[in-house]
Order: sequence, then structure tokens, then C-alpha cells
Amino acid sequence: MRTGGRILVDNLLLQGVELAFCVPGESYLPVLDALYDARDRLRLIVCRQEGGAAYMAEAYGKLTGRPGIVFVTRGPGASNAAIGIHTAAQDSTPLIVFVGQVGSDFADREAFQEIDYRRMYGSIVKWVAQIEHAERIPEYVARAFRVAQSGRPGPVVLALPEDMLAATAAVADVARVDVPVVQPAPAQIAQLRALLAGAQRPVVIAGGSGWSAQGCANLARFAEANALPVACAFRNQDVFDNRHPNYAGDVGIGINPKLAARIRPCASRRRRARPRVPTRAGDSGVGRAGMRCARGFGADRRARVVRQRRGGSRRISRVADAAADAGLARSLADRRDVARTASRGHDPRQRRR
Repeated sequence: MRTGGRILVDNLLLQGVELAFCVPGESYLPVLDALYDARDRLRLIVCRQEGGAAYMAEAYGKLTGRPGIVFVTRGPGASNAAIGIHTAAQDSTPLIVFVGQVGSDFADREAFQEIDYRRMYGSIVKWVAQIEHAERIPEYVARAFRVAQSGRPGPVVLALPEDMLAATAAVADVARVDVPVVQPAPAQIAQLRALLAGAQRPVVIAGGSGWSAQGCANLARFAEANALPVACAFRNQDVFDNRHPNYAGDVGIGINPKLAARIRPCASRRRRARPRVPTRAGDSGVGRAGMRCARGFGADRRARVVRQRRGGSRRISRVADAAADAGLARSLADRRDVARTASRGHDPRQRRR
């Protein structure tokens, strides 16, 4: 027989957890006792504020690809951790947050610092649940690791009632959860090559999670082989070497206006266009407006004109302008040759019949 706190820590160890963050609270004392007993196998970093603890766990998940683990107490502790949870949701970072909760005998009685975490976190996490029985802790922990890492990674929140953690149960642990690696199919790669061959001014916007050193190196090789400019998405400025000749800038706060002028027309047309449903094999299912975006932001040059703001002009760094122009206009002659070679006998811009 083991306590709920012991079962929880044992299953974290089985999932390969070696580091966790917390702000101690009386709402999950059985977990703290079990963490102390396992201190030689699982390092616990005690923080002063839950927002900082959540940020640390989020950074750990972003760097390792495995879910960051953080423990916070109920009420104010859960509220302080919300900023780190929101960051994990926006940055697609695997994160698991364990929140102390009032005992089951006080539930729905407006107990001290009682909060319904399903309603509090429901809109910003991938999954939020409350473990009511100690026998189901292994099941919930395994599912939390699976959900946090599957598809688009993100945060998961599990509430831990006090009496559930103190209760004892005889239950088998669940094996480690490893999410399979998903790769594009050959047909999707062929479709990408066709789009690139017909593009006039393509640009790569690198972002998302799951980047490794090898992945960044592969992106650089792909950009070099296809003469593609690369822009980094918000909070992903380190995905592509900023000193690389193909680097065009970052797409986020303080974006270079010339870079924004090349990207925004495509985005505005994509919002207006409704994708066409595929009707036969080989049909990409992309509408005409979407194909224009894929071929380099369309043929409408007027949509790429930068509108001047009334009441004054914005001062722009000449160095940044030159970098954006060089990155976006790089190797246009080479791209025309590639397009001619790939389109012999077939015009990708020809309307399907």
C-alpha cells in the first residue's frame, strides 16, 4: 500500500522525470514527503513565486522536449502560475502543472481558496482534470504525458485533492509514455517541391516547438539548397542563425516594415480565401488565392505597397532594410532557372479542369 503522494512521485520517476519545480504548499504535503524520500533520483528546485516556477518548468520543456513539471498550491498559487501556463500554450511547450486542491469533503462548499480548475484553465490548456481516487493516479499521469507531447505540444493541469493524496491504495504503475515521431509522406514532399518550383518570392517562417540542433542545421541546408529567405517567428529568433546570408529577419514585435510588407498581403488574402475541397487524387485542395500566396504572395503588386501612416514617418534602420532586401531578393535568377526546369511540360499555374 502506498499513499497517493508516493504513487504520484513513483510514476513521475517511471516517466523519466529528473527535475521538478515548486513553491511548497500545505495542500500537497504528501507529495512533498514523497519527493524528499526520492531526492537522490528526482531533483526538486524550490522557487519563491509560482510564476517563476512555471516559467522555469516551461523553459525546461522547451529545451528538452519532455514535459516540464511544476507543483503549486491552490488559489493564489494556481493564479500566479497562469502566466507560465499561457506561455506554454502559445509556444507549444509540453508542460504538466500539479495544483493542490481542497479535500473532497469540502468540494463545492466555497472552501478556503477553492477554485474549479476545469473552468479556470479550460481555455488555455490541452487538458485539465482532477484526480478523485488514488487508484487512478498512474492512469492520469500517463495520459498527462501523452497529451502534453502529442500533436501540437502544450500544457496540462491536474488538480490534487488533499484527501486523495493522503489516502492509500494498491495499484500497478504505468510504463513510460513515448510519443512516436511524425514525418511527412513522400506525396507531401512532392507537393511542396511543386509549390516551390512555381513560387516567385517564397519565404520560410520558422517557428513552433520541438527544435533541436540537428533540426536547425537541416533547416539551414534546406534554405541554402532552395535559395529561400528565412524569417523567424515570435520567440523563435534562435531557430535560424541571424548571421546566415539567407536570414531575412524576425516576424514579431518590431518587425522590419519591408519584411512585413512582403508577408502581410499573403496573410490578408489567406484570411479572405476559403480553401477548395479536394475532389480527385492529386488535387492539393488549395484555392486560387491560396495558390497565389504559395507562389510568392500573389501577382497583385498593389497589395504589397506599404501604406504610409498619417501624422509622420517611421525611422527605419538602413542596416535592417538592407538585410531584409538582401534576404528576400536573394538568388532570384537561380529561382527562375529552377522554375523553368521544373515546369517543362507542365505549368503549375494552369487552371485545373
